[in-house]
Amino acid sequence: MRRCVNMLWKTRNASGEKGLTCSRGLALCKVLQCSKTNNTKDAVNPERLVESDSSERQREKKKPSECSVLLFPGQGSQFVGMGKGLGKYENVKQMFIVAEKILGYDLLSLCLNGPEEELSKTIHCQPAVFVTSLAAVERLNHEAPEAIENCVAAAGFSVGEFAALVFAGALDFTEALYAVKVRAEAMQNASDVVPSGMLSVVGRPESKYSYACLEARNHCKKLGVENPVCVVANYLFPDGRVIAGHLQALEFLQKNSRKFNFLRTKRLPVSGAFHTALMEPAVESLTGVLKKLDIQKPNISVYSNVDAKKYMHSGHIQRLLLKQLVSPVKWEQTMHAVYERAQGVEFPETYEVGPGNQLGSMLQKCNLKAWRFYKHIDVQI
Repeated sequence: MRRCVNMLWKTRNASGEKGLTCSRGLALCKVLQCSKTNNTKDAVNPERLVESDSSERQREKKKPSECSVLLFPGQGSQFVGMGKGLGKYENVKQMFIVAEKILGYDLLSLCLNGPEEELSKTIHCQPAVFVTSLAAVERLNHEAPEAIENCVAAAGFSVGEFAALVFAGALDFTEALYAVKVRAEAMQNASDVVPSGMLSVVGRPESKYSYACLEARNHCKKLGVENPVCVVANYLFPDGRVIAGHLQALEFLQKNSRKFNFLRTKRLPVSGAFHTALMEPAVESLTGVLKKLDIQKPNISVYSNVDAKKYMHSGHIQRLLLKQLVSPVKWEQTMHAVYERAQGVEFPETYEVGPGNQLGSMLQKCNLKAWRFYKHIDVQI
């Protein structure tokens, strides 16, 4: 099939206008019209036609207060109406045109009009959050281009990590979107195999999360559940966790929340136990796609959900994006890694780019000083 020209984030193009230019930098790709078959398995064969510039963009040493950090949200942040008003940016229009060709449905219409039930499905909301988050970056690029130019680090929550890697020049937009599509479908299929879910938990310093999960697994065994799963799937902020696993385990935890010193528990509106061993069937599908992608070393620091450390090279990215499916999201640890600094050292400007402001709320609980320099770039105007 015909492929696209890779277009990457730059604050100014040759004519002096804000937007995208064709070079590898802080990146997003803009595509030519792509042909599409009716068979979704054969719809995209990711190949890159444009050579990447191997040299990283050199930046002057700046004060921390003159730098920026971008945070990309994940599944659960979506809402009907996102994308409204962003069509005034030509590159955002192109993103949604390409998305319709890759996904096989009108993503912009779904984002703007819903229905909410359809938008919230894993197969729809992951691509929707991915594209609208990068649309928010384009908005930021127009409103405050220095935030793009001075960006030194990025992190994304779960599927948001793909958007962070596109922004950093490690992944091509269309290739990453196709990978997100396959990832979402594979995760949905894995969820359909076993009744499972996720439980948000706010605890106390004395809360016993590991013990609670062990007790829940033992409870499942008594009910005849084979190889029960119940583990911490997301580390959000101090004493903020998401526990995922078999439904029977989550029900047990809710009924016995006081025993484990949980202050609040709430079932999340997701279809499965993401970031646990129950997602193992999804790994194979994503493996085949990631092997075909042209993954580059990021041009800025991008932190992995798996270990809260910076990605080092293309093989590292491929390996950890697969591991992320079955490993907990260490967001709290990532916030400490990004913002930890000696006393008196200033903090960077932080921009949450995408739907919702959950990452800002988590940053406030993880590092109040860093949060004071936080701004949200919304996906509707």
